[in-house]
Amino acid sequence: MTPKLKILASSLLLILATALALGGCSPASTEKPGVVTSTSLIAQIVERVGGDRVSVANIIPPAQCPGHFDIKPGDIQKLATADLFFLHGWQGEQFSQEIIASADNPDLVTIQLDIQGNWMTPPVQKEATDKITAALCQIDNQNADAYQQMAAEYTDVISAKEAEIKARLQSANLSAVNVLCADQQVGFVSWLGLNVSAPYGRPESLTPQIVRELVDTGRASGVTLVIDNMQSGQDAGAGIAEELGVTRIILSNFPGGFSDTETWEKAIDKNVQLVLEAIGQ
Repeated sequence: MTPKLKILASSLLLILATALALGGCSPASTEKPGVVTSTSLIAQIVERVGGDRVSVANIIPPAQCPGHFDIKPGDIQKLATADLFFLHGWQGEQFSQEIIASADNPDLVTIQLDIQGNWMTPPVQKEATDKITAALCQIDNQNADAYQQMAAEYTDVISAKEAEIKARLQSANLSAVNVLCADQQVGFVSWLGLNVSAPYGRPESLTPQIVRELVDTGRASGVTLVIDNMQSGQDAGAGIAEELGVTRIILSNFPGGFSDTETWEKAIDKNVQLVLEAIGQ
């Protein structure tokens, strides 16, 4: 071999060795865990805790009722490539088993968040944050410290918002306000301090007899406000309010139900604002 060829061969070997060394020291895959959520209640918590370390895709639009949701091919595709699927396990989410089976993803981890109470209330929001954080830490342990830190920061936000709302409502004397309320809003309305004289169900469940009983109850208890739930039938109480001659409002149980309410704080602020405006505060 000529001197020039020896030099060339040595140079190629050096380049190859360097490339192999660099490749051996390259970091592990930085692909984000793919998380699919059944509702925006779960999605906004995952986004707050996961930040840019996770990729989040939600299925049910925030203004739509989970019980009246139709699966689309795109929803199945979301689960087909996901690592983790969070769902509530509500009766209205019966579609979930069908969509999981259709996705045919053996690596998909499904977690049912069996949490009682209205997710819009601060105590339930904190409980949900704890459970979602634990699941993220389990599936992506290398970022566990970051998830826990983000969760702690969000929990502080929840506590601060709770204190702010309670202070704001202190002079409103909401316990003296009697209301008829959609059953899906009872937990939140009671947390605010309003007195629920009677709950009512979805529009399809309100027979003439039930409506008459609700109107009679409303008159007997001096109801001054009817509260509908956006997602379960926002006009369910319209006829009742008209019969009683009282104000009616519509609240949302999901972040994003109203425009510019994509976070829990914005959504709860909107609901509180609607209640206070309705009672003249």
